[in-house]
Amino acid sequence: MDKGDERPQEVISKWSNRKCGLRQLPSGTRLRLLFQEEARFGCISDQRRCWAPWPLRPIVGQQIVRQFVYGLAAVSPLDGQLCSLVLPWVDAPAMSMFLAHTAACFRKEHCLMILDGAGWHTAAGLQIPPTMHLLRLPPYSPELNPVEHIWDHLRENYLSNRIFGSLDAVVNQVCVGLRNLHHQPDLVRSMTCFDWLKTLSLTFK
Repeated sequence: MDKGDERPQEVISKWSNRKCGLRQLPSGTRLRLLFQEEARFGCISDQRRCWAPWPLRPIVGQQIVRQFVYGLAAVSPLDGQLCSLVLPWVDAPAMSMFLAHTAACFRKEHCLMILDGAGWHTAAGLQIPPTMHLLRLPPYSPELNPVEHIWDHLRENYLSNRIFGSLDAVVNQVCVGLRNLHHQPDLVRSMTCFDWLKTLSLTFK
């Protein structure tokens, strides 16, 4: 069977049997399943369809300003917990800082973080906390990453059809959206807990 035909459950099961140290964890260790992704946000306007009373035609502004910041998020789909940072750039040191931040949020559990193959995810200088293991998604499969739905939610509800006068205004709006999601784990879970994820066991016996 071609690797592209494997179901997500099979990918995770095979990875857990590799020589990555996960099987050496003490019996009964609680695992925290996380998915991680980055997204770029900037002052370029994001025009989208919207509702307006008939017969009015909505009018929105447009601008092209090439200034950006990066949102990093790790979501726990099974219970809707979310860790996030907004940073001016993303590279191996920034990713190392985010991994440390995430591990501190779940200090009583061992984190299994699933993410794509971006260069800063595989860099030699990446510092991975001892309570965390990383698993790369198959290439060209963003549809398997639930964090994509988090970014779609932010763009649709907090950033679309708006003009931001500065990059600080973008940062503030992204932070508002992420903060609101932090306080709504049920909403996060409804967006990210794919059916196949509910079949996974997160305790080694």
